[in-house]
Amino acid sequence: MFNQKTLEDRIKFYFKNPDLCQQAFVHRSYVNEAGDNLESNERLEFLGDAVLELVVTDFLFKKYPNMAEGELTPIRSALVRGKNLASVASRLNLGVHLFLSKGEDVSGGRQKEYILANATEALIGAIYVDQGYAKAQEFINSYILPETETILEQGSHLDAKSSFQEKSQELENTTPEYRLESEDGPDHSKIFTMGLYLNDQLVAKGSGSSKQKAEQEAAYNGLQIKGW
Repeated sequence: MFNQKTLEDRIKFYFKNPDLCQQAFVHRSYVNEAGDNLESNERLEFLGDAVLELVVTDFLFKKYPNMAEGELTPIRSALVRGKNLASVASRLNLGVHLFLSKGEDVSGGRQKEYILANATEALIGAIYVDQGYAKAQEFINSYILPETETILEQGSHLDAKSSFQEKSQELENTTPEYRLESEDGPDHSKIFTMGLYLNDQLVAKGSGSSKQKAEQEAAYNGLQIKGW
Protein backbone atom coordinates (compact mmCIF):
# COMPACT_ATOMS: atom_id res chain seq x y z
CA MET A 1 0.00 0.00 0.00
CA PHE A 2 1.25 3.46 -0.93
CA ASN A 3 2.66 5.34 2.06
CA GLN A 4 4.40 8.56 1.13
CA LYS A 5 6.15 9.15 4.45
CA THR A 6 7.59 5.63 4.53
CA LEU A 7 8.74 6.00 0.94
CA GLU A 8 10.30 9.44 1.45
CA ASP A 9 12.11 8.34 4.61
CA ARG A 10 13.55 5.37 2.72
CA ILE A 11 14.76 7.29 -0.35
CA LYS A 12 15.72 10.37 1.68
CA PHE A 13 13.83 12.72 -0.60
CA TYR A 14 10.78 14.76 0.41
CA PHE A 15 8.36 15.96 -2.26
CA LYS A 16 6.96 19.46 -2.38
CA ASN A 17 4.10 18.16 -4.54
CA PRO A 18 2.70 14.93 -3.04
CA ASP A 19 0.63 14.25 -6.17
CA LEU A 20 3.83 13.75 -8.18
CA CYS A 21 5.07 11.20 -5.68
CA GLN A 22 1.84 9.22 -5.95
CA GLN A 23 1.69 9.42 -9.73
CA ALA A 24 5.13 7.82 -10.03
CA PHE A 25 3.62 4.58 -8.68
CA VAL A 26 0.36 4.44 -10.64
CA HIS A 27 0.56 1.58 -13.13
CA ARG A 28 -1.70 1.87 -16.15
CA SER A 29 -3.58 -1.29 -15.13
CA TYR A 30 -4.84 0.56 -12.05
CA VAL A 31 -6.01 3.53 -14.12
CA ASN A 32 -7.92 1.22 -16.46
CA GLU A 33 -9.60 -0.54 -13.55
CA ALA A 34 -10.21 2.41 -11.22
CA GLY A 35 -11.78 4.58 -13.91
CA ASP A 36 -11.02 7.81 -12.06
CA ASN A 37 -8.93 10.82 -13.02
CA LEU A 38 -5.59 9.38 -11.95
CA GLU A 39 -2.81 9.54 -14.54
CA SER A 40 -0.45 6.61 -14.98
CA ASN A 41 3.28 6.90 -14.40
CA GLU A 42 4.15 6.47 -18.10
CA ARG A 43 4.89 10.14 -18.81
CA LEU A 44 7.08 10.42 -15.72
CA GLU A 45 8.82 7.20 -16.75
CA PHE A 46 9.52 8.69 -20.19
CA LEU A 47 11.06 11.77 -18.59
CA GLY A 48 12.95 9.82 -15.94
CA ASP A 49 14.53 7.60 -18.56
CA ALA A 50 16.00 10.65 -20.31
CA VAL A 51 17.23 12.22 -17.04
CA LEU A 52 18.79 8.93 -15.96
CA GLU A 53 20.64 8.48 -19.23
CA LEU A 54 22.03 12.02 -19.10
CA VAL A 55 23.21 11.72 -15.48
CA VAL A 56 24.84 8.34 -16.12
CA THR A 57 26.47 9.57 -19.34
CA ASP A 58 27.87 12.65 -17.62
CA PHE A 59 29.18 10.54 -14.73
CA LEU A 60 30.93 8.01 -16.97
CA PHE A 61 32.35 10.72 -19.24
CA LYS A 62 34.03 12.39 -16.26
CA LYS A 63 35.02 9.27 -14.32
CA TYR A 64 36.70 7.45 -17.22
CA PRO A 65 38.40 10.13 -19.34
CA ASN A 66 40.56 7.59 -21.16
CA MET A 67 37.73 5.32 -22.26
CA ALA A 68 36.44 5.48 -25.84
CA GLU A 69 32.77 5.82 -26.71
CA GLY A 70 32.60 2.14 -27.57
CA GLU A 71 33.77 1.25 -24.06
CA LEU A 72 31.50 3.69 -22.24
CA THR A 73 28.28 2.78 -24.05
CA PRO A 74 27.93 -0.80 -22.74
CA ILE A 75 28.67 0.36 -19.18
CA ARG A 76 25.91 2.93 -19.47
CA SER A 77 23.58 0.31 -20.92
CA ALA A 78 24.26 -2.01 -17.98
CA LEU A 79 23.52 0.75 -15.47
CA VAL A 80 20.22 1.83 -17.02
CA ARG A 81 18.90 -1.57 -18.12
CA GLY A 82 15.74 -2.96 -16.62
CA LYS A 83 17.37 -5.63 -14.47
CA ASN A 84 19.57 -3.11 -12.68
CA LEU A 85 16.72 -0.64 -12.15
CA ALA A 86 14.47 -3.43 -10.86
CA SER A 87 17.21 -4.42 -8.43
CA VAL A 88 17.36 -0.83 -7.18
CA ALA A 89 13.57 -0.84 -6.79
CA SER A 90 13.72 -4.07 -4.80
CA ARG A 91 16.37 -2.72 -2.44
CA LEU A 92 14.26 0.38 -1.86
CA ASN A 93 11.10 -1.75 -1.50
CA LEU A 94 9.29 0.34 -4.13
CA GLY A 95 6.97 -2.50 -5.12
CA VAL A 96 4.84 -2.18 -2.00
CA HIS A 97 3.85 1.37 -3.01
CA LEU A 98 2.57 0.50 -6.48
CA PHE A 99 -1.02 1.12 -7.53
CA LEU A 100 -1.93 -2.00 -9.52
CA SER A 101 -5.13 -3.55 -10.79
CA LYS A 102 -6.32 -6.54 -8.78
CA GLY A 103 -5.37 -8.87 -11.62
CA GLU A 104 -1.88 -7.42 -12.00
CA ASP A 105 -1.35 -7.56 -8.25
CA VAL A 106 -2.46 -11.18 -7.98
CA SER A 107 -0.21 -12.14 -10.91
CA GLY A 108 2.87 -10.87 -9.05
CA GLY A 109 3.08 -7.40 -10.55
CA ARG A 110 4.93 -6.03 -7.53
CA GLN A 111 7.85 -8.33 -8.34
CA LYS A 112 7.87 -8.03 -12.13
CA GLU A 113 11.15 -6.58 -13.32
CA TYR A 114 9.79 -4.30 -16.02
CA ILE A 115 7.13 -2.80 -13.71
CA LEU A 116 9.73 -2.16 -11.00
CA ALA A 117 12.19 -0.72 -13.52
CA ASN A 118 9.52 1.59 -14.93
CA ALA A 119 8.59 2.73 -11.43
CA THR A 120 12.24 3.59 -10.73
CA GLU A 121 12.39 5.71 -13.89
CA ALA A 122 9.05 7.33 -13.06
CA LEU A 123 10.30 8.18 -9.57
CA ILE A 124 13.38 9.84 -11.07
CA GLY A 125 11.09 11.79 -13.40
CA ALA A 126 8.91 12.87 -10.49
CA ILE A 127 11.92 14.03 -8.48
CA TYR A 128 13.14 16.01 -11.50
CA VAL A 129 9.78 17.73 -11.99
CA ASP A 130 9.41 18.42 -8.27
CA GLN A 131 12.86 19.82 -7.49
CA GLY A 132 15.02 19.80 -10.60
CA TYR A 133 18.05 18.14 -12.11
CA ALA A 134 20.36 18.37 -9.08
CA LYS A 135 17.99 16.43 -6.83
CA ALA A 136 17.37 13.79 -9.47
CA GLN A 137 21.13 13.51 -9.85
CA GLU A 138 21.49 13.01 -6.09
CA PHE A 139 19.04 10.11 -6.18
CA ILE A 140 20.86 8.49 -9.12
CA ASN A 141 24.24 9.07 -7.46
CA SER A 142 23.00 7.40 -4.28
CA TYR A 143 21.20 4.35 -5.63
CA ILE A 144 22.24 3.60 -9.23
CA LEU A 145 25.80 4.76 -9.88
CA PRO A 146 27.32 2.77 -6.98
CA GLU A 147 26.69 -0.34 -9.12
CA THR A 148 29.32 0.78 -11.64
CA GLU A 149 32.28 -0.97 -10.05
CA THR A 150 30.34 -4.19 -9.55
CA ILE A 151 29.28 -4.16 -13.19
CA LEU A 152 32.87 -3.70 -14.31
CA GLU A 153 34.18 -6.39 -11.97
CA GLN A 154 31.57 -8.92 -13.09
CA GLY A 155 31.85 -7.98 -16.75
CA SER A 156 28.08 -7.69 -17.00
CA HIS A 157 28.45 -4.64 -19.24
CA LEU A 158 29.86 -6.76 -22.04
CA ASP A 159 27.68 -7.65 -25.01
CA ALA A 160 25.58 -10.46 -23.58
CA LYS A 161 24.24 -11.59 -26.96
CA SER A 162 27.71 -12.03 -28.43
CA SER A 163 28.93 -13.81 -25.30
CA PHE A 164 25.97 -16.19 -25.26
CA GLN A 165 26.32 -16.99 -28.95
CA GLU A 166 30.04 -17.72 -28.59
CA LYS A 167 29.44 -19.99 -25.60
CA SER A 168 26.48 -21.82 -27.16
CA GLN A 169 28.42 -22.51 -30.36
CA GLU A 170 31.50 -23.58 -28.44
CA LEU A 171 29.84 -25.71 -25.77
CA GLU A 172 26.61 -26.91 -27.39
CA ASN A 173 27.38 -26.59 -31.09
CA THR A 174 24.24 -24.58 -31.75
CA THR A 175 23.23 -20.99 -32.46
CA PRO A 176 20.71 -19.23 -30.21
CA GLU A 177 17.40 -17.96 -31.54
CA TYR A 178 15.33 -15.07 -30.20
CA ARG A 179 11.54 -15.07 -30.43
CA LEU A 180 9.01 -12.43 -29.48
CA GLU A 181 7.02 -13.79 -26.55
CA SER A 182 4.79 -10.78 -25.92
CA GLU A 183 4.48 -7.03 -26.21
CA ASP A 184 2.60 -4.97 -23.70
CA GLY A 185 1.47 -1.38 -23.49
CA PRO A 186 0.55 1.49 -25.82
CA ASP A 187 2.49 2.19 -29.00
CA HIS A 188 4.53 5.00 -27.46
CA SER A 189 5.58 2.96 -24.43
CA LYS A 190 5.70 -0.73 -25.35
CA ILE A 191 7.44 -3.39 -23.31
CA PHE A 192 8.74 -6.31 -25.36
CA THR A 193 9.48 -9.75 -23.94
CA MET A 194 11.86 -11.90 -25.96
CA GLY A 195 12.57 -15.58 -25.45
CA LEU A 196 16.04 -17.07 -25.90
CA TYR A 197 15.97 -20.55 -27.40
CA LEU A 198 18.52 -23.29 -27.97
CA ASN A 199 17.34 -26.17 -30.14
CA ASP A 200 13.74 -24.99 -29.72
CA GLN A 201 14.08 -25.10 -25.92
CA LEU A 202 13.39 -21.91 -24.00
CA VAL A 203 16.44 -20.97 -21.95
CA ALA A 204 15.53 -17.52 -20.65
CA LYS A 205 13.37 -14.46 -21.20
CA GLY A 206 14.13 -10.77 -21.13
CA SER A 207 12.04 -7.60 -21.25
CA GLY A 208 12.81 -4.09 -22.46
CA SER A 209 11.54 -1.01 -24.23
CA SER A 210 12.82 -2.39 -27.56
CA LYS A 211 13.30 -5.87 -28.96
CA GLN A 212 17.06 -5.30 -28.98
CA LYS A 213 17.13 -4.42 -25.28
CA ALA A 214 14.90 -7.38 -24.48
CA GLU A 215 17.22 -9.71 -26.39
CA GLN A 216 20.24 -8.41 -24.47
CA GLU A 217 18.37 -8.95 -21.23
CA ALA A 218 17.39 -12.48 -22.27
CA ALA A 219 21.01 -13.25 -23.22
CA TYR A 220 22.27 -11.90 -19.90
CA ASN A 221 19.72 -14.03 -18.04
CA GLY A 222 20.68 -17.00 -20.16
CA LEU A 223 24.35 -16.61 -19.23
CA GLN A 224 23.41 -16.65 -15.54
CA ILE A 225 21.14 -19.69 -15.92
CA LYS A 226 23.75 -21.62 -17.89
CA GLY A 227 26.55 -20.60 -15.58
CA TRP A 228 28.57 -19.24 -18.49
